[in-house]
Amino acid sequence: MSLAMHLTELHERHRLLEKQIEQEMHSPASDDLTISDLKKRKLRLKEEIERISGELEHAA
Repeated sequence: MSLAMHLTELHERHRLLEKQIEQEMHSPASDDLTISDLKKRKLRLKEEIERISGELEHAA
């Protein structure tokens, strides 16, 4: 898988996590621990996206 394709996949996963966080936050049975875990996963994805974007910029 190329870096560009991997980056696209990471963006999609980041978008889906954002949607899942929003749904969880508006749920009457929301769990703060679950929301916190989702936000941490989203942050790790963002960091990975930034790292790969930097690699692609340096390769160009």
